[in-house]
Amino acid sequence: MSRDKPGSPSSPRSPRSPVFPDSPIPTQTYIKDSSILPSSIPIPSLVDSAAGGAHYTGARPDSETILKHRRSSSHHQHTELRHDRQRVLDDLTELYCCRPTLEIFERTWNKDAVFEDPLCKTKGFREYAAQWFALPKLCNHSEQVSKRVMSSTDAPNRLIYTQTQEYTFRYLKRKKVIESIIVVDLDENDKIVRLVDQWDGQDLPTHFGASLLRTINGKIAPWLITVPKLST
Repeated sequence: MSRDKPGSPSSPRSPRSPVFPDSPIPTQTYIKDSSILPSSIPIPSLVDSAAGGAHYTGARPDSETILKHRRSSSHHQHTELRHDRQRVLDDLTELYCCRPTLEIFERTWNKDAVFEDPLCKTKGFREYAAQWFALPKLCNHSEQVSKRVMSSTDAPNRLIYTQTQEYTFRYLKRKKVIESIIVVDLDENDKIVRLVDQWDGQDLPTHFGASLLRTINGKIAPWLITVPKLST
């Protein structure tokens, strides 16, 4: 019996593992331009801070996911607020605690700023100041239970924090606790140009009826509430 030589056409070929060309290790690409996302959503700090007062639903992020979001941020985030940002935060605390003053609006608010919450939509000093000066007339006490900064960024120039506030109504003799995500947009002088107060972390009502009522509320308040005039 003759034996086939190795390599001859009739010899059985031993199975070989397929060889693939070298390929780069897969990498994860992060989106750097967060402008395609809704402006009211705190990215990337939402993942890290949702449990601190925001009522967003979804799976609980693990530590690895949080770490990836922190590393992928294109914003310049500040865990320690610089002086101007801390001043904004402190002044807002005074307003929510029913202690509005003209000085707060002069140093912290742009006179053409927008203020929105589920009950009102205002634009300009006369409208938004009326809402804050009305608060002490509706509540005889307001206390900040907790507060946590979610993000403070330079691009966009924005401060986002969560807040739990307990209000005691003057005439109803009852208390109400409101948890909010507060989104504050600032100008180049770190003055507020837009503030959106999202109760329970929910988007503001935008359907026609609710939006109209919010706008009307913003227009009527200046006629009912005396607002000091800004110094020229």
